[in-house]
Amino acid sequence: GILFFGNLRTSTDFHSNLTKNKSFLLYHVVFLFMDKKELKKLWKKVWYFVWEDNSVWSWIVNIILAFVLIKFVVYPGLGFVLTTSHPVVAVVSGSMEHNNLGFDEWWDENNDWYIKNGVNKEYFEKFSLKNGFNKGDIMVLVGRDAEDINVGEVIVFRGDRKDPIIHRVVGKTQSDDTIYFHTKGDNNKDSIQSNRLDETNLNEEVVIGKAVFRVPLLGYIKIWFVELLKLIG
Repeated sequence: GILFFGNLRTSTDFHSNLTKNKSFLLYHVVFLFMDKKELKKLWKKVWYFVWEDNSVWSWIVNIILAFVLIKFVVYPGLGFVLTTSHPVVAVVSGSMEHNNLGFDEWWDENNDWYIKNGVNKEYFEKFSLKNGFNKGDIMVLVGRDAEDINVGEVIVFRGDRKDPIIHRVVGKTQSDDTIYFHTKGDNNKDSIQSNRLDETNLNEEVVIGKAVFRVPLLGYIKIWFVELLKLIG
């Protein structure tokens, strides 16, 4: 009898536990349903705050979101498509400026160096971005094998400072299997030659990409932002 009673009690416990489990599951389903409703309300509030609210805090959040999106989504995506680690760069110096001169006038003032180095006016006129570009411009880069970079094209390379350098290729040589570039800023009197950087003999390994497109002045957004961070810091 004890055995039978034990079995009966076990069966009763089973049904009791099953009922409790059903109640437990029902509670959680209701809880999750209520949670979803609350989340939906919260999402609507967030959406309104980000996209429709005109408060200062909304603008600040928008700027932060834009920075995160560009930094971690757009920029890496462009880098993948354009096959370079720096698909978009802001020009932070005036080394490629033509000082608002037309090409003929600029050439008349700066041709001595180029003629001495085998570059005449007709040759230079065929160069890409022949009128240079200015501080604050945005440059779009593409990755290129060294073999495909020609004299007259503008490249970005790692130099002797934190920011990469963007200058024009004015010479190209090859030794064994390695290609070397000679570069110069259009607005510089000569190529940089120092203990830390020799522009007359740049190894192909330091090249980041080739400039193919210019967006005037848009880079000042980055320049001003960096300057602001320096002031805050």
